[in-house]
Parts: sequence; structure tokens; C-alpha cells
Amino acid sequence: MFLLLQLLVSILAFISSDQHEAIAMYVPPYTSVVAPINKHTDAAKPLYSVQIMTSWVNMQYLHANFLIDIDAPFIWHDCIVQWNIYPGSCPSNTLCTSPVSCEEYQCTDVRTSYSYKNPSCAPETNSSTLPGWGFCTCPVNVVCPVTGSCSQALLNYDDFTLSTSDGRNAFNGYYGAYPNAACAPSSSFASFPENVTGVMAFSLSPYALPAYLYQPLKKTLALCFPSNSFVPGVLFFGTGPYYLLPQSNVDVRSYLSYTPLLKHPDSFGYFISVNSIVIKKRSINVPANTTTKLSTIDPYTTLRTDIYNGMVRRFSKLVTKRIPPAKPVAPFGLCFTTSTTAGLKVPAIDFILPDGKKWSVSTTNSMKQITNEVACLAFVDGGAMSEPAIVIGTFQFEDNLLEFDLENSTFGFSSSLLHKETSCANFNFTVTESPFN
Repeated sequence: MFLLLQLLVSILAFISSDQHEAIAMYVPPYTSVVAPINKHTDAAKPLYSVQIMTSWVNMQYLHANFLIDIDAPFIWHDCIVQWNIYPGSCPSNTLCTSPVSCEEYQCTDVRTSYSYKNPSCAPETNSSTLPGWGFCTCPVNVVCPVTGSCSQALLNYDDFTLSTSDGRNAFNGYYGAYPNAACAPSSSFASFPENVTGVMAFSLSPYALPAYLYQPLKKTLALCFPSNSFVPGVLFFGTGPYYLLPQSNVDVRSYLSYTPLLKHPDSFGYFISVNSIVIKKRSINVPANTTTKLSTIDPYTTLRTDIYNGMVRRFSKLVTKRIPPAKPVAPFGLCFTTSTTAGLKVPAIDFILPDGKKWSVSTTNSMKQITNEVACLAFVDGGAMSEPAIVIGTFQFEDNLLEFDLENSTFGFSSSLLHKETSCANFNFTVTESPFN
């Protein structure tokens, strides 16, 4: 009997070992999830959204556009919480989600550690309930990235769906994510671009979307912002590779240089170190330990006044020899008389990073055409006391591939892809048959 039991245990152990090996050897046919990025110019400032599938209705997925925010502590969007969700119970053209109770740990966790920090926000209370539910809901504060105003939303259990990809195409196979998010009333989005109804958090917060994207995906976020509102850019999350037409055999990660990501004690966002700014071999002083933030909400790079003045003096000295100055147009302080930036040649602005790495900002990302006759240096004076001292904004991101490796805490940047004869608008979103269908 003992020998029989021993034999049975050995057989089970052998089977279990094979199963573990099979799981370990499994390689999924997709390497990432992918979504289009759209540029919006119909709000108070240019903004960028990602399109994500939100619910399955009438045998198809509904899509919604969310502002991309790499600093937000959690996701929030236009929806309502409803405890008794069943077919037909949700009002038409409305997204319904399940509520988080104020007694659940997520409620306390978000409120105490991951809430929006803003002095205009009112205290969060537990007074509200849902009819027939019998439990208190969980109001949390949210801050509008367009106006800076504070309002409240209800924490929920949400689900989102993204297309899978091999880096070349979007597949018809899908990947589900199930985050805690928050439902805000429709009035909260009045200042948003048209058809944008939420904020998608891509920060380091444990309630941002990357925290809910699990194996086999590598925790790497890649953003490629388009320079116009007609053709989308692309967002990848996963291992890579990334391909952009017409260079169908070139993994655009090969264009990336890398620098460490830094953490900031008062933010869930992403920071890097900039040692100096160089324009045509002349260095502009950047004080030691200057904090540099990456922002998907600020439209233009903002520099503390001492850094900004040094840049403007150097840039103006070089450019006004060839291009006549023009009256400044807010929010810019240095403008020139020119009918187009297409053939305009101005010196590159190089952010010098640790280990000698260089993020080069060329004309398309440094000069903004304002009118038919005026173009301006697309950098803004943030004031004498601004903190962080440098905030790199979205105009400088356009047609640059940016990669946030959250596992290794590194930031990859390509500089302008236009110099590589491609752009962020060149991902092939044509849906192909998934290999695992």
C-alpha cells in the first residue's frame, strides 16, 4: 500500500512538473496591447486622448476617449454607479458600473493615499447611498486637467478592453483590464474636448491603468503623439517591438536612448534629470538637482524664469540674424516673422541628460506657427519660483516615441521620428486575424 501511494505521488508530481513547464514555455502570440491616440485642439489647450473599449452592447464594444494623464492617481470618466446591473437596467447611451462601498479597503486607500491633492477640493464624506442598496458609496475628489477645478466622483469597479498586437497590426483578439475607477457626472466634462469623456491615468499609482495590466505583458508604456488631429498616433503597452510605416521591418525602439526615471515624493508622475540645455554648442545653465517633469497635460515646455531667460537670449541671438522678430503672442515670449515653419531652419535645442545622453528638439518641436505670418519659440516662462523648474510638454512630444519602462525605471526617447522618415501617425491599425483565434 505504501509503495502504491509513493508511486501515485510520483506520478502526480511528474504531471504537475510538466504543467508548470508548459505554462513557463507558453509564449502568447501578442506582445502588447495597442490603442489609437488622438490630438484635440477644440479645448482651452491642445490635449491628447486614447480610445479604449468600455462595454459590450448589442454584440459590439462601445468606445470612449480618455485624456492621457501620466500624473493622475486614478481613472475617472462619465458613467454612473448602479448596484443592480442587469440587461436593460442601465439607461440608454449611459455606461453603468458597480459601486465600491465606503467600508471597503479600496475606498480608504484611495482617499488617504491616492486622492487628488488640491486645496479647492471639499472633504469627502460617506453620506450618499444608492436606492435599495443599503450601503454608503465612496465619493473621491477629482481635478479637471483643463480648468483645475475640483469635483467629486464615485469609486467603482470598472472594466476596459484593449486590442492586442504584435507591434505591426492590431488583432481582433482582446485583452481585458478591471481597475477601480470613478464615475463623474457629465457636467464634469464640459470643458473637455468634444467626445472626450474621461481621464485615463498612466502614472505610477497602484490605481492607474498600468497596475491592472498583468502578465504576459511587460510593464512598459510607449506613447507616440500625433502632430495633427486628422490621423491618430499610437499607444503600446507591453514588450514591443513597435513598427511604423513605411519602415515595416524597423523596430522603432532601435531609435531610443535611455535615461533613468526619477521618483518625486509628492507626485505619481514621471521625472528625469536634465543636466544642461545646449543650443549650438553653447550651454545654458541648469542648476544642479533641477527637477524635470514629463507632462501629457501641459501643452508646451515650461522653464523657470532663470532658465527660460538664458534660452531666449541664446536662441534670439542666433535666429534674429536671419529671421526678423515679431511681437510676442501669449503665452510665448519670443516670436518671429515667418509664413511657415516647414522650411524654417533654427538651431536644435538639446536637453543634455546623465551619461551624456541627448534629447534633441528640432524645428518641428521647437517652433509653433501661430498665424500666417508669425511663428513662436514653443517654450513658456513658468515664473521665478516655478517648481518643477522644467516641465516638458506635449508639443515637444509630438512625433517622438517615448517609452516608460516601469520595471527597470527607465525612460526612452527617440527625438523626432520625422528625421527617420516616419511619424507617430504611421501605425497600421488595420485589424487582422489574431493568431490565437
